[in-house]
Amino acid sequence: MNVWLVAATVLLFALAAPFWLLARAPRIDALVALELVSAVVTIVLLLLSEGFHRSIYTTVPLVLAGISLVSGLVFARFMERRV
Repeated sequence: MNVWLVAATVLLFALAAPFWLLARAPRIDALVALELVSAVVTIVLLLLSEGFHRSIYTTVPLVLAGISLVSGLVFARFMERRV
């Protein structure tokens, strides 16, 4: 086990609080938690690709970064009618 995998494991355990916030918070706070979770998951996937020494695994987090940004904006657009 190398330092990349340890860092990915620590960040995965750190996701417990934002997931709790996603389930319990009002919609605006849940949107912020969703953006935080997507950023941390992207970093975790990048750390895992480095930890396993597979450069091909880097494609997934890079695509996730772009998609999560757009999906957060779309979610905020649809949510603005209800807030």
